[in-house]
Amino acid sequence: MRPRDLSTHTAYEAGRGAEEVARELGLDRVELVKLSSNENPHGPSPRASEAIRAVADAVHTYPKSSHTDLLKALAERWGVAPNQVWLANGGDGALDYLSRALLDPGEEVLVSRPGFAYYAMSARYHHGRVKQYRLRKSEDFAQTAAGVLEAYDGERIVYLTSPHNPTGSEIPLDDVLEIAEETDESTLVLVDEAYGEFTAAPSAAGLIEGQSGSGDEDEGESDRREKGTIGDGENVPTAEREDVAVLRTFSKAYGLAGLRLGYAITPASWAGAYARVNTPFAASEVACRAGLAALSDAEHVEHTVSSARWAREYMHEHIDAPTYESGGNFVLCEVGDAPNVVASLQESGIIVRDCSSFGLPECIRITCGTHEETHRAVETLDDLLEKW
Repeated sequence: MRPRDLSTHTAYEAGRGAEEVARELGLDRVELVKLSSNENPHGPSPRASEAIRAVADAVHTYPKSSHTDLLKALAERWGVAPNQVWLANGGDGALDYLSRALLDPGEEVLVSRPGFAYYAMSARYHHGRVKQYRLRKSEDFAQTAAGVLEAYDGERIVYLTSPHNPTGSEIPLDDVLEIAEETDESTLVLVDEAYGEFTAAPSAAGLIEGQSGSGDEDEGESDRREKGTIGDGENVPTAEREDVAVLRTFSKAYGLAGLRLGYAITPASWAGAYARVNTPFAASEVACRAGLAALSDAEHVEHTVSSARWAREYMHEHIDAPTYESGGNFVLCEVGDAPNVVASLQESGIIVRDCSSFGLPECIRITCGTHEETHRAVETLDDLLEKW
């Protein structure tokens, strides 16, 4: 017996783990600076850590009430109904749910190149086919409606990423709206905002049918807009579209990557499909309780975002190689021979991401670390580049 033909599938290449590299180099884990996976260098929300400890003796029960509570909290935050929030085992799980709900065998999706590999992987897992649109380095990886629509040919899902991984570029909401208006009624425009907390740009959630809009936001959301953690809310286009959805995660700004917790915000008119496509209890009791606690910890998110913005600017100003403007918690840097640079940095205890798997063998991606980590990474990289 053999599995079905998977020859067109590409394996996802994650950033290397610090423990793995430490064993390989014979170093102590504490000697390494890991800036390869866009994790939160400040750790999880302290409130989330407390919630995890508190729930430890209750993990023998299924996460029924905690799942419901988290859906309600997220719905209130975004001004949607609870059934419009598709909670999942990480953002990847939400991508799978959307593929299950939308793709018939043989239908096509449109993804960016370079871009996050799991968009195409999820489509192929669900017997879909994949087409690409280009983000060009010569144009600083600009994302525009014209560039997407030039490649569009009736695909079922169009994937947008803002801020984009690994380039850091963003797509204006006006362009998202134009894409939604110019594509077929049966096409979903899916905006992945995994790094949305790190940009001052507003969320595309305001375009979704059933979303209450910037005029009806709650006090907490208003405070966050003023502090720039989820967008400034100025001149934000709003709509009531049933062909736009947004992906969000707790992995980045909230520091819960190890718990695998993410969600999609979907249009009201087809949100009920979630109950027919989701995996039972995909988000664990521990993840749901931690997510609820993290949502209430604005101080941790604000510190994380402020730190990342500092690190981005520091890298732009001090790395002796071309860098690209970023709205995320990372910076793309052009270094020439990325595999060799990454290997040399690892020998010095610095782990960064080789972007060859993204189709950018001349680039590395550096996660925003703490002040100490960022200083050390930039100094080590500059010393290496000077010798070369």
